[in-house]
Amino acid sequence: MVSMTLAIPKELKKEMELHPEINWSEVARAAIRRKIHILKEMDRILANSELSEKDAIILGRKVTKKVADKFKSV
Repeated sequence: MVSMTLAIPKELKKEMELHPEINWSEVARAAIRRKIHILKEMDRILANSELSEKDAIILGRKVTKKVADKFKSV
């Protein structure tokens, strides 16, 4: 297995130390596995997409604005 060094804020480290029973390395590995799975799924979905990066950015901004507008009215 390859080792990796990870920098975290002191406050987070203090909170982690409150739970020494947790294998924090395994927690980090699981989080990385989940992120890799999500990225692979996104790549698979987007493999046949005709949407350009510019189109995706524009669409993303429109969605963000609509969501923000919805929550402002609540």
